[in-house]
Amino acid sequence: MSHNCFKNSFLLFALGASALSVQAQELASRSKPGKSTTYQLKPTPQTVAWGFYDASAKPVLRIKSGDAVDVQTLITSSPTRLEGAGVAPDQVEQSLRDIYKDVTNKGPGGHILTGPIYIEGAEPGDVLEVRIKKVKLAIPYAYNGFGPTSGFIPEDFGYAKMKIIPLDEKRMVAHFAPGIDIPLRPFFGSMGVAPPLAAGRINSAPPGIHAGNLDNKELVAGTTLYIPVHVPGALFEVGDGHAGQGNGEVDITALETSLQGTLEFIVRKDMHLTWPRAETPTAYITMGMDEDFTKASKIAVREMVDFLVKEKGLSRDDAYMLSSVAADLEATQVVDGTRGAHMMIRKSIFGKK
Repeated sequence: MSHNCFKNSFLLFALGASALSVQAQELASRSKPGKSTTYQLKPTPQTVAWGFYDASAKPVLRIKSGDAVDVQTLITSSPTRLEGAGVAPDQVEQSLRDIYKDVTNKGPGGHILTGPIYIEGAEPGDVLEVRIKKVKLAIPYAYNGFGPTSGFIPEDFGYAKMKIIPLDEKRMVAHFAPGIDIPLRPFFGSMGVAPPLAAGRINSAPPGIHAGNLDNKELVAGTTLYIPVHVPGALFEVGDGHAGQGNGEVDITALETSLQGTLEFIVRKDMHLTWPRAETPTAYITMGMDEDFTKASKIAVREMVDFLVKEKGLSRDDAYMLSSVAADLEATQVVDGTRGAHMMIRKSIFGKK
């Protein structure tokens, strides 16, 4: 999801990271001796960050490399807006009401982000590998909306509109309109770490070297995200659940909803990245972000060339050529202020080693 004037007035959202969550620690459970730990982390006024990533934020949960977290995230809208658009009061999550009532440490962005999570052993220069094990719906509806100053073509839509869209988890479709069902591919729009300490508190809306609000629809269950680490512990946050999205996210929102998921965290001392990258079961993904979409695209292409040289042993010339004949350059999103591009190349072309 993107953030701008529309997000400020149309969505509101959630809180500054607070002290170590006793609740999160109490809910931790170890499966077997010697095995990794799986923690439970739900959104409460004490376990969310309202609209920011910040190296000075206090973690709400501490884990070790190899541990997993069953995490829940909240829809990016207020109870008042949801009810005004037609959601029954008993369908609005109590945790969302609690956060809107109790959280005062907000902004500058608007996303409700669960975290931050401190991963022991993560240091600047490392890479945090985030394995997205599961993602599922938490509520039976989503919304989509735009405003008079938001989206990619606000000059054509100078007013605000919000639409509640029923989600059918059994059939895994969204009932957009009579005769129009959209296949669901739920993913977290925002997954990121704290930026360098010198950056201070940064807006949750624009993505960057910290990842954050990538809005990359490929990051579904079964995929892996690689994020450069900038501060000790990484301080990972997650939110902005989407039941589905088109590349570009052109009106400024996707199928915005609440999600549950399981994420596994690995500290990679053997990797060193400048920009986030990702991997699906069938493809490698490089990414670029910049206010200028052309510059964002060039970053994504250069990152693909770099990947092919370092990981596949190609010459720079061959890597550039292969990127042209076999990789796809896509618009991730064009509405977050900082625009995103990504490039995908199929694993199958490399054969078996």
